[in-house]
Amino acid sequence: MYSVLEPEKKYINQWSKAKNIEVKCVKENLNSETVIMAKGFDGINFQQIHPLEPIVYQKLHEYGIKQLTARMVGYDMIDLTLAKKYDLIVTNVPAYSPRAIAEMGLTQAMRLVRKLGYYDQRMDNLDFRWAGLESTEIYNLTVGVVGAGHIGGATAQLYSALGAKVIANDPIHRVELAPYLEYTDFNTLLKQADIVTIHTPLNDSTKNLFNKAVFKKMKSTSYLINMARGGIVETSDLIEALQTKEIAGAALDTLADEGQFFEKKALPEEIPEDYKILHAMPNVLLSPHSAFYTDTAMKNMVEMGLNDVAAIVEGKRPQFQVLDN
Repeated sequence: MYSVLEPEKKYINQWSKAKNIEVKCVKENLNSETVIMAKGFDGINFQQIHPLEPIVYQKLHEYGIKQLTARMVGYDMIDLTLAKKYDLIVTNVPAYSPRAIAEMGLTQAMRLVRKLGYYDQRMDNLDFRWAGLESTEIYNLTVGVVGAGHIGGATAQLYSALGAKVIANDPIHRVELAPYLEYTDFNTLLKQADIVTIHTPLNDSTKNLFNKAVFKKMKSTSYLINMARGGIVETSDLIEALQTKEIAGAALDTLADEGQFFEKKALPEEIPEDYKILHAMPNVLLSPHSAFYTDTAMKNMVEMGLNDVAAIVEGKRPQFQVLDN
C-alpha cells in the first residue's frame, strides 16, 4: 500500500485483522523506483496526483499483479491504455465521502461571500473598519453545480438546505436530486450563478473547461469554487479574470501544476508564480488538495479500496472498476 498517511494506518490495521490479509504500508509514491516494493505481493493500492510512468505498468505485470487500485476519486494519473495493455484492472473509490468535499466547498464559498479574506487583510493591519465589505446571505444566491455526481449532488443538498437556489449542468439527470436542484445548460448556469462550484472529473472534455471565454460569461459578482482537479481551470486565465474583476473571487483546493509542490513542505524556489499571485489576493482561498481529509473519508477510502484489491486477487468482480478499462 503506497503513499500511506499516518491517520490511515489504524484503519488499514483494522481491515487487515478483520480479513486476515497482510498489508505492507509504505509512505513512498508508486513510481519507477518504488515499484520493486510490490514484488512478491498479490495486489497494490495507492493514492497520488503524479502520473504513473510507463515502466510501472510493465513491472506490475511482470510481478503477476492484476490490478491498479487508486484509493481516491480521480484516476487521471493512470494511463488506461497502458493498464489494459498490461492486463491491469483499474479501480478507484468514487464516493468515499461526498460530504467531506461538499462541506469544504461550502465552507470556502461562505468565506468568500462574507469577504473574510478582506477582513483578515484589514485586521492584520489593525484596520477594524467594515465599510465597503457588505455581503449577502446564502438564501439570496443562485449556486451553479458543474457535475452533479456523488459530490456535486451532496453539494446541491447542502446549499439547498441553506435556502439557495441550485442549478446544475450534467449530461446525466438524476431523479433523486430533483428536490435539490434544477438542470440547465452550461451557458445558462454561467450567466445565472452567483457561485459556480466544479465537481467534474478531469478528462479531454473538461481540461481547461474554465478559460477566458467562460469567465467572460460569468457574473462579475460571482465566485468560482474548484474542489475537483486543477487542470479543469486554466490558471492564467483565472488570474486575469480576477485581476480585471470579471469574477469576484475563487476558492481552489487544487491547481493544475500542484504536482510540483503539494503533498510536502515545499522550498521557496519550488513555488510557481501563479500560486504566489493567487495567494496574495484577499479574494482567493487556497488549500492543498485537502478537501477529502476527514475521518469518515479516510476510513472509507481505505476499506473500499482494499476490498476491491482483495476481490480481484480472489478472482471476484470488484465493486468499483473504472469502466473505460
